[in-house]
Amino acid sequence: MNQKIPFLFLLLGLSALHLGAFFGILITLQYIYPEFLKEALAFNRLREFHVSTLIGWLILTATGGIYYYISKVLNVPLYSKKIMSIQFSILLVCSFAIYYSFLVGKMGGREYLTYHPIISLPILIAWILFAINYFKTLVGKIQNWPVYLWMWGTGIVFMIYHFSESHLWLIPSIRENFIRDITVQWKSYGSFVGSWNMLIYGTAIFLMSKIKNENTVGRGKVAFFFYFLGLSNLMFGWAHHTYFIPTQPWIRIVAYAMSMSEWIIFLSIIISWKKSLNKEAKIKGNFAYKFLLATDFWVFVNLFIALLISIPYINLFTHGTHITVAHSMGTTIGINTTILLASAMFIAYKENAGIIEANTKIIKLGYWLFNGALAGFLTMLMLGGVARSKWTFLSDKTTSFGEMQSSIQPLIVAFLFFGVVLFIGLLFVAIPLIKVYFNKLKK
Repeated sequence: MNQKIPFLFLLLGLSALHLGAFFGILITLQYIYPEFLKEALAFNRLREFHVSTLIGWLILTATGGIYYYISKVLNVPLYSKKIMSIQFSILLVCSFAIYYSFLVGKMGGREYLTYHPIISLPILIAWILFAINYFKTLVGKIQNWPVYLWMWGTGIVFMIYHFSESHLWLIPSIRENFIRDITVQWKSYGSFVGSWNMLIYGTAIFLMSKIKNENTVGRGKVAFFFYFLGLSNLMFGWAHHTYFIPTQPWIRIVAYAMSMSEWIIFLSIIISWKKSLNKEAKIKGNFAYKFLLATDFWVFVNLFIALLISIPYINLFTHGTHITVAHSMGTTIGINTTILLASAMFIAYKENAGIIEANTKIIKLGYWLFNGALAGFLTMLMLGGVARSKWTFLSDKTTSFGEMQSSIQPLIVAFLFFGVVLFIGLLFVAIPLIKVYFNKLKK
């Protein structure tokens, strides 16, 4: 059973992806029809189901992939399969506890972690177990670590640190001082996101290395430069979230530079890798290759958006609008999700290429539905954000907020349509993956 735990992580992660997308559809319906599910699940609670579930998708799928790659691809025996099983069990129980917390309204956390704070303790324990298992498995077993091992290890360590830091609001002296509270909150969450990005971007570089079947991708100077840049971004890039908090101008300037540089280097790595592949490697990569190409495109799109909204003057107009949401969703769906789908495809193809090849048509359809719908999805958000910003800063306020909201209803309806298509596309992609993983659990 312990050998099947990585597949359980992956199945739970895929379930979280689709459940989170479904919650997103319900949120949009509630946005259009405010009375929809209002009594059973108010908007503020439904949003937390959506956000927390999609964070679960990122973390569970990255973790399952890391365990699989270490034991099945790098062929390094795990220090403790029992620890891996305990870690999965804790996270599974905590998933249900988080949902229960939202359902009964026993909340109290902040932003991404709005569930009851007591649930964070076993989650922290699970991450500490992950760290023990990871480093005990690899330290001394592999010499001259490739960059993706450094990225995974760094992501795990900083996840523990910043997850802990995000709960400092429980200390009265921090909670009772607004500026201190909001600074710690956004500092910890910015670095929290940077930590899981380390896990996911490390997975991307691992896949590029294995699809090309060449270790230079993970050991080159550019890759390690990207690693240290990402590490610096994780530690300091959070400050671009806090432009509105009184702080020294140089902090904002450094944060702006840091937040932009990481994606530029990551984009260059993907482009260089893509150019270096021969046709055989592209075929061998299968849909893992295709999803990494999608990552390439969405990195470029999100880099362009981020470059604009991170400029302090523009940030003043866009902060808190649908444009910020577009940037967040573009990163989560366009970059992180495509990398993790590439990872899931790579694993599925390695385990049972027959099932993947037999479902090529449905996967292709899902791939194009996903990417096409995401383009429309983000466009509607951007247009909605522009309308909100114009009303806030450029109108004479003769139009009420409610009237402004009514004027963008067609955009929200189109947004809902693209969201449903995106959900269907993800479903088409996931069905063959689920078949492969369930077959592995049966054996």
